[in-house]
Amino acid sequence: MQSNSQDNGRQPAWLEHLASLRPILTLIVVLLVLGFAWMAARRLAGEVSYHDLMTAMAHTSWRSIAAAIALTALSFAALTVYDFEALALVGRKVPAPLTVMASFCAYAVGNTAGFGPLTAGAVRYRFYAPYGVEPELIARIVVFASLAFAIGLAGVIGFGLLIAADDFDHLSVMPSGLQGVGAAIVAALLLLWWLAGRQQLLGRRLRLPGRGILVRQFLATAVDVIAAAAVLWVLLPPGAIGLPTFVIIYSIAIGLGVISHVPAGLGVFEATIIAALGSRMDVDQVLGALVLYRVIYHLLPLALAAVVLSLLEVRRAAATPLLKAALRACSSLAPPVLGALTFAIAAIQIFAGVTPLSERSLAWLVDRVPLSLVEGATFFDGILSVILLVIARGLVYRLDGAWWAAVCVVPVSILLSLAKSLAFGEAAVLSLLLLALLASRREFTRHASLLHQALTPNWVLAVSTLLLSATALLFYAYQDVEYAHDLWWQFEFDQNAARSLRALFATLLTAAVIAAWSLLRPVRRPLEQASEGDLLRALEIGRSQPRIEARFAAMGDKSLLFSEDGQAFIMYGRQGRSWVALSDPVGPRESWPDLIWSFIEMARTAGGRPVFYQAGPDALALYADAGLSAFKLGEEARVRLPEFTLKGTKRGNLRNCMNRAARDGLQFSILSPAEVVEHMAELQAVSDAWLAHHNVREKRFSLGAFDPDYVRQGPVGVLRHEGQILAFASLLLTEMSEEVAVDLMRFLPDRVYGVMETLLTHLILHYQQLDYQWFRMGMAPLAGLSDSDAAPMWHRVGRMVFEHGDWFYNFSGLRTFKAKFFPEWQPRYLVVTGGISPMLAMADITVLISGGLKGVIGK
Repeated sequence: MQSNSQDNGRQPAWLEHLASLRPILTLIVVLLVLGFAWMAARRLAGEVSYHDLMTAMAHTSWRSIAAAIALTALSFAALTVYDFEALALVGRKVPAPLTVMASFCAYAVGNTAGFGPLTAGAVRYRFYAPYGVEPELIARIVVFASLAFAIGLAGVIGFGLLIAADDFDHLSVMPSGLQGVGAAIVAALLLLWWLAGRQQLLGRRLRLPGRGILVRQFLATAVDVIAAAAVLWVLLPPGAIGLPTFVIIYSIAIGLGVISHVPAGLGVFEATIIAALGSRMDVDQVLGALVLYRVIYHLLPLALAAVVLSLLEVRRAAATPLLKAALRACSSLAPPVLGALTFAIAAIQIFAGVTPLSERSLAWLVDRVPLSLVEGATFFDGILSVILLVIARGLVYRLDGAWWAAVCVVPVSILLSLAKSLAFGEAAVLSLLLLALLASRREFTRHASLLHQALTPNWVLAVSTLLLSATALLFYAYQDVEYAHDLWWQFEFDQNAARSLRALFATLLTAAVIAAWSLLRPVRRPLEQASEGDLLRALEIGRSQPRIEARFAAMGDKSLLFSEDGQAFIMYGRQGRSWVALSDPVGPRESWPDLIWSFIEMARTAGGRPVFYQAGPDALALYADAGLSAFKLGEEARVRLPEFTLKGTKRGNLRNCMNRAARDGLQFSILSPAEVVEHMAELQAVSDAWLAHHNVREKRFSLGAFDPDYVRQGPVGVLRHEGQILAFASLLLTEMSEEVAVDLMRFLPDRVYGVMETLLTHLILHYQQLDYQWFRMGMAPLAGLSDSDAAPMWHRVGRMVFEHGDWFYNFSGLRTFKAKFFPEWQPRYLVVTGGISPMLAMADITVLISGGLKGVIGK
């Protein structure tokens, strides 16, 4: 048997090098932006002390805080319009309560995390998928929401400059110039409104939303932005700045935070606000308002989402269908929400450890708590905070080990928070987290190692942002304390700087140890070809499954990864940095989640990108839970056998082929495996003639190849003329007798017209009589991709290749041929991380299927 070529045909070295460096370069750039932002904020803060900041926060009235909470609710209510309008635009209906809940959870997590598939696509997918919202439509919803927010934000700035330009007379720019900028923005929006709904402009096709959608969405965005700005505005000293002027400043700060790619715009947003307001009011009051704003607008909704999810988990006996649907959706969202909440709490603990104790807490601790306990609690709380960061990522990915670790660590953290500073608020939030974890126990069932998680760029960026911010906060809080080596050894109640310095050291050291462990640990699973025993084991599992994918393992060119219970497996190959799994796992559905996660971690641990090729729609939620995105590859043709018929005018072509074949004396038969061995030489001759005529090589991996050891394992359908085999099709089936698939199709060229149509029709009718349910005809690549202007780039490029790429591959012709049998078309997906990974993965898959770069060039 021909071996799989995994080292040939690698991508150009510069392309691989660029792809490998891109995450690192992005991380470096974002951290540099964050560093400059904190330096700017520190410079702008001037001589404001940490004590002044705490005093300003303490003097904020409860009326202002209540108003900020109410405005936060108004902002989140306006955000739900994004989802309602986007669902209407893609033509899907979801019950209003579920849409509201999906929007709230998505933005509650997203406002804290600031990025990642879990904050946009995966959260919505969990709610919307049961109502027929496919991944490509989810992507359109996310794109629509992002563009709508950008347009609305620009509109708010434009109208704001027209109204309040005079309030910026202290700038070097004349108010008339600012009004001109505002007028230009408004004019651009009016032009967009005028073009709305048009299908063509200057000879080019357009697909813009209607005017009604644009107007409603702009009003919703305006309410959202103004309400969010008002949250911060009411926390500032009254009368210092007008709301219209502040809305402009806030909108610019939000825009800069988004552009910076820093999680939640941390540092960039603050620096912009301080720079704009520093000359109008005391900076300590601005800083205090910013801290309260982060708590009210970011942390409070996240905690509320966790409470809602916990209550729904407790009420699992809900009777109404809608509440049951909400329960299912919210249960699946418990891991990402609780993971985000855990991350936020860990951040609070780290920030608390590097700031001074309040005088009231210090006075109470002096007389009642031993100094050694306070010092030890502060130091070890810094260590546990970093451990909570690791646990948070495990919770997002539903690891049972992360749940157990959280249940053990959180109670200890509660005790340490009370011992170090009487932090009752911190202890209350930790208690809420613990209750939510206990209520959501059944959602954390993925058996994977918490200690062997591979670090991803986004996760490294989030943790680095947090640690850099904590360092900046330490220097700010103790700017009046001159550094000396003796600080490390000073142990007194009033030595806050020394205690905070040691806490930061414990935090950074723990983070460094965990990072080193993740980067330097050995690769656990080298790529190995499947042994004969593994192949027999995989085929045995496949025999008891309704789907036929397990038969591809018999080619022997793929490695196998079995689940821990041995009931399921993934077959995969490696090309370049891509670890490519063929289709979904094979085996019982309950074994899939852990197996998918094990494969992803195995690939990431080895420095590769995990890829699932030709994944079906049923398991997309499992891939989304692991942070992967789905990109539509095409559609598979599946003929429903009980309903197939040759009657009717639409099926006249198939009847004509059958009648012509009968007149020409063609005979159909099914060769058993024993008969296949007997006629192997004749089948080989047909295959060789077909390959030579089409000037192609045998394919591998996802396609069957003519190898005697492989072909003889299944039945083969043949057409004969006067005893000579003219065409054959090897078949894939299982003992479940539910579906049958055609694998290799070969015929003698230039013999009989319509021979393949005739052979396939005979096969369909034959297995229809045997009470099979489905006849699978394989995938039509790039078919069914959206041609909408709002569709992702992947769809538009794929659609263009499908329509104009016949010189490379007969994409449209293949789909037209399969459409003759009136199949049902089921989407198939490429599942991988975002960015340029889909393009690189497809390049690797092409080489993998072709058996090397020579196979790609030589077909």
